[in-house]
Amino acid sequence: MSGEPVERRLAAILAGDVVGYSRLMGLDEEGTLAALKGHRRAVVDPKIAEHRGRIVKTTGDGILVEFASVVNAVRCAVDIQRQMAERNAQVPPERRIEFRIGLNVGDIIIDDKDIYGGGVNIAARLEALAEPGGICVSRVVRDEVRDKLDFSFEDMGEQQVKNIARSVPTHRVRLVSQADESIAAAVTATRSAQPLPQKPSIAVLPFANMSGDAEQEYFSEGITEDIITNLSHYHSFFVISRSTSFTYKGSGVDVGKVGRELGVRYVLEGSVRRAANRLRISAQLIEAATGHHLWADRYDRELADVFALQDEIARSIAAAIEPRIIAAEIQQARRKEPGQLDAWDRTVQAHWHICRFTREHLAEARRLVTEAILLDRANSMGYAYLAFARHFEALFGWGDGPIESHNRLGEAARKAVAADDRNPMAHTALGIFELFSGRHEEARRCLRRALQLNPNSEFARGYLGVSYAFGGDYDAALQYLDEAIRLSPREILVIWHHCKGWAALLAGRYEEAVEFTELAREANRVFPDIYAVLASAYGHLGSHTASRSALDQLLYRMPGVTPSDERLVRPFARVADRERFLEGLRKAWLTLSA
Repeated sequence: MSGEPVERRLAAILAGDVVGYSRLMGLDEEGTLAALKGHRRAVVDPKIAEHRGRIVKTTGDGILVEFASVVNAVRCAVDIQRQMAERNAQVPPERRIEFRIGLNVGDIIIDDKDIYGGGVNIAARLEALAEPGGICVSRVVRDEVRDKLDFSFEDMGEQQVKNIARSVPTHRVRLVSQADESIAAAVTATRSAQPLPQKPSIAVLPFANMSGDAEQEYFSEGITEDIITNLSHYHSFFVISRSTSFTYKGSGVDVGKVGRELGVRYVLEGSVRRAANRLRISAQLIEAATGHHLWADRYDRELADVFALQDEIARSIAAAIEPRIIAAEIQQARRKEPGQLDAWDRTVQAHWHICRFTREHLAEARRLVTEAILLDRANSMGYAYLAFARHFEALFGWGDGPIESHNRLGEAARKAVAADDRNPMAHTALGIFELFSGRHEEARRCLRRALQLNPNSEFARGYLGVSYAFGGDYDAALQYLDEAIRLSPREILVIWHHCKGWAALLAGRYEEAVEFTELAREANRVFPDIYAVLASAYGHLGSHTASRSALDQLLYRMPGVTPSDERLVRPFARVADRERFLEGLRKAWLTLSA
């Protein structure tokens, strides 16, 4: 080991880079470089100096800055992003230089003016999570400044980032003060040409053809039309028609104006560029009233079957933005006072509570959707979420107990379908009822009907996998469950990983059952059923310590449960599969008396 002393200190670290820098350089190298230098001279460097930051290094489009004060670091980042938004206001979206910024506080090592350490690495990973024009911060940053600065923060949950062993609690900075948010909301309300519908509303603007080839116009228009069609499958959305959206075709569209004129909360815009035999499709989802970017992505593909490619990209974009819109709706609803909540607000809040999978949250979800249904008797989504809440209560013996909760699940699912026969979530809820009533084929019929209505439904696809898991078809189960994982928002991953564990357990693949179920535990440690599968799998493997630990966790979450308990009844299609599960549990139970 070297005897030289190592200089360390605690610092706030800002990491930033330019979004789509390679794309911009591909468009115009000299112009992009000149514009970036102009932004650095006019905005970035002066703001860093004003807030007493030290530029550690720059790397092409990237920058690393050290601050002694975390308050100064956040102020600096917000000032930079606000001024960049102003400078970009009149620039076409495809030519804008936008920064992503990540902020962290941590111990750093100083070596010849450069800085190193975990605190720096996390800042760089947070920057990669930020949206174009956005700022992501670690929880320690949020906790340090939230009582000192008039900015609000949006919880992004625990993020697993590259080369960092532990997950990082992450927050998004809202770039307007709380006072300004209220003023902006009031101004927007008074200027709206069209009222906002109760459910989330979106306009898909015609994707810009950036290829310089008028013959490629058909592809950009086709992508736009297909996205509109795919989003229309989501019955919880109000989607502006193609004919109306295409009246905004052309450059320089003001997203805020589109939102006011069409009465929509969200706008999706994008571009298509072809070079030789490759296509690049970029898209971004924007909250119209604030200009806040909720999501952005880029798709690079070889151009082979143009119609298959068009369909794939359109479905991918629709599937990607659906959970972002629901998440945004949940956050908006949670900021309202209880007396301000309408039927939709209560419904999306219930969705959030269901995905916590605890007794208290499921009870709160039932309360919210019951109120939502009283406000809107035709609320098919409300009935569907009521069915989901009843399902998990039945599964874990909460609420009115397994049998009564399951019967109420069926009632709610049938009402959801009756209220809207074209709601895929309603047919998914009915499919869950049929599956856990032991009617596997009827369940699959309902779930396939849901997929006909919405091919992007991760719930319908995932529960098809669940039906095959309990039906003893391991390969089919994993196919559908892996597809659901690719489509799924983070909070329901626990179900799909867990049911992969069920599929492996019932196939006698006990090591895989443990592997899959441990992934479920990483996603949500409170989900009780995880520990039933782990206890059985470890029991079969003869891992006494692990099986006892899993069993202790199961007993903690299901007090008094026994292998013959009705709370452990699952829809096994084969008697041998039920016996395999119970045999593993009995082996685990023996460890308690060992």
